[in-house]
Amino acid sequence: MLLEALVAILIFSLGVLSVIQLQAVSIRQASSAEYRSMASMLANDLVSRMWSADRTPAVLQTNFGSSTSGAGYTQWLATVRRSGLPNISADLGTLPTVTFVSVPSGSATGTPSSQATVTIYWKEPGDTTRKRSYQVVAQIK
Repeated sequence: MLLEALVAILIFSLGVLSVIQLQAVSIRQASSAEYRSMASMLANDLVSRMWSADRTPAVLQTNFGSSTSGAGYTQWLATVRRSGLPNISADLGTLPTVTFVSVPSGSATGTPSSQATVTIYWKEPGDTTRKRSYQVVAQIK
């Protein structure tokens, strides 16, 4: 009878440990979903800023390109850093990138447009090996 009670306590303990582990995994997944959602909103914010600015390809590259660190990119980067997205820094190689490709118009009189690629990187707390990213591609005409 004592042996049966010990086996029952062992089975109950394993069940409780499994529930605790399940809870930890669900908290980690919820945090990951929050970071992805935040990255999505930040990328859409930058695309909105591009749409409301001068949409000439050269001006877009100058103001919003990460390689030129223009005023638009610098202002948006400050928003990204304040957002709470974890581990955004040049040291970790997780600064967002914004690149542009010129897309010619389909007709002789049409205006050329730009294809903007916004990539946001972050590293989740406690995860030292894996860099996460979210990428948006938008055509701005």
